[in-house]
Amino acid sequence: MPSSAPVGLPRLLSCLLVSTLSLAAHAHHPVAAKFNTDSANRIQGQVTAVDWSNPHVHVFVNVSEADGSVTNWAIELPSRAELEWSGWRPESLQVGSRVNAEGWVALNGTHQLWANALTDAGGKAVFQVDENLEERLLSKRGNEETPRWPDGQPRLGPPPGETGFWGFPSLSSLVEDGQSIKMDDRGLLDNLNDAANVAPFQDWALALYRERQRNKLRDDPMFLYCVPPSGPRQFQQMFGTQFVEERERKRILALLSGGNGNWRIFYTDDRTQMGQVSGNDDNPLFFGHSKARWEGDTLVVDNTGFNEGFWFSNGGLPHTKLLKLTERFTRLDKNTLRYSVTVDDAGAYTRPWTSTWDLQWVAGEELPEYYCQDNRP
Repeated sequence: MPSSAPVGLPRLLSCLLVSTLSLAAHAHHPVAAKFNTDSANRIQGQVTAVDWSNPHVHVFVNVSEADGSVTNWAIELPSRAELEWSGWRPESLQVGSRVNAEGWVALNGTHQLWANALTDAGGKAVFQVDENLEERLLSKRGNEETPRWPDGQPRLGPPPGETGFWGFPSLSSLVEDGQSIKMDDRGLLDNLNDAANVAPFQDWALALYRERQRNKLRDDPMFLYCVPPSGPRQFQQMFGTQFVEERERKRILALLSGGNGNWRIFYTDDRTQMGQVSGNDDNPLFFGHSKARWEGDTLVVDNTGFNEGFWFSNGGLPHTKLLKLTERFTRLDKNTLRYSVTVDDAGAYTRPWTSTWDLQWVAGEELPEYYCQDNRP
């Protein structure tokens, strides 16, 4: 079928509602930042390559046009981690196979399609994320109490002999505690009129937040430049965080799956954190400078020294170099990590404010390989 043959959006969405929600929800970038979600299309063609790489899998297809010419389309799909968890492998689709793809076309007019559905010539789904993926991954857990070290301090990582990581956050973007605001998994508001209730913005910060929302977050430096998801944003990623507690060295490593395998160090003996690369107090960093202490069963981390080159939350909330973050980690039981962050930024907000959510323990799994690389325009 020629690539110019459109599919009616209402019919497409009615057929693909479940797969659209499951596939688009955990994209590296908001789908609307790269694709026109008001312009659906259907293509048929022959597979020329399967690019099984991060952050998204791509299938390249030769499509025969009405005038006899052939156009190569790039069909963008979810991450390899989600597809592998769902049982797919690169060899599940062979070069030379014929496929049908339905989805949204690229905003920049190039031959790219976000595939809400990909099927083979026989109509069988290919490279589709299991709609029950989260439930299936979390089903491996038991109902157990918080694991502890011999001295009674909670473990943030797995007990001896086990594996796992923290993922599937209950909140997708920073929202002040006490507010109930609907948004998607990338922090896009359902209703832009709710913007002023998200946080106690100064006027300029609210205006910038609204502008980023209107632009569907397409200026996100994490998407454009592979900037790391710093600050609380680290704990808003589906693919999660793993803690390595080096008690003999008085430090805790927070390993991030998304981004570029970034990591943070929390010193627990009042040392000054010198930064991820070669920072100091005069060299503001993406992850800032961190000091940690235990208050009962809660790890409290004070963070300062941030640069302004990143978005510190999904959804595009602004910050300045005055940003201070106080993070609190409390393992309520083996399966639940309560994360609370107090934002103190006199350059962007009228007062300090707090946002709280939970992360879920994904038992029996290592951090997935999910890197920011080879982004296509």
